[in-house]
Amino acid sequence: MPRFKLTIEYDGTGFAGWQRQDNGPSIQAVLEAALKAYCQIDIVVQVAGRTDAGVHALGQVAHADIPRDDPPEVVVNALNAHLRPHPVAVLSAIRVPDGFHARFSALERAYEYRFVNRRAPLALDGDRAWWISHALDASVMHDTAQVLVGKHDFTSFRAVACQADSPVRTLDELSVTRQGEDILVRVRARSFLHHQVRNIVGTLKLVGERKWTRKDVADALSARHRSRAGPTAPACGLYLVSVRYPDG
Repeated sequence: MPRFKLTIEYDGTGFAGWQRQDNGPSIQAVLEAALKAYCQIDIVVQVAGRTDAGVHALGQVAHADIPRDDPPEVVVNALNAHLRPHPVAVLSAIRVPDGFHARFSALERAYEYRFVNRRAPLALDGDRAWWISHALDASVMHDTAQVLVGKHDFTSFRAVACQADSPVRTLDELSVTRQGEDILVRVRARSFLHHQVRNIVGTLKLVGERKWTRKDVADALSARHRSRAGPTAPACGLYLVSVRYPDG
């Protein structure tokens, strides 16, 4: 049965997250319903990263075994037709070997978190960014963020209910840049702990407000206790941007 790698974009607003759940609509359920309408059988989708409620994706990756040998453009068009009117779109479908797995074959995941830093409230992007009306210093946020780059025990930056076997992760990049009113936090790693990115962002906000220093962040990291780091940033500003695999 042909296996397809699907690259997906979605607005996470109104969804209970990626994973199929009983307490609300999920992106997984919507995509699997589209696959069933297309193929007339139940198909389970495997995903690179299970995003939380309200989190968006520009380049989520999933795979599915599709019992039709249609060209990729036919797969894309058919799924998008069945996904309407949900804010979910399949950007591409690529035939991959049977051994490919969206989650376990991934080498790296990249997320971006978006602040909008301006006095006026958000009339259009309220569900797509964290609005901060007072000044944030993106330069000092970036400089301080480098404390967290590399291999560390991130207990202070993971959710209390995180079920990962180890709190140790390696951040390959953590950068903060300003583009006009937008402040973007970009982070890359092979894998992340539950709420790790949002907890880092919440901590960096304190730095941008000049409430915390570089030493405060270093102390929070070494404390290895969730209560020592900053708050969890809202889900609305977080985007899964891309997933990298051995074939590019």
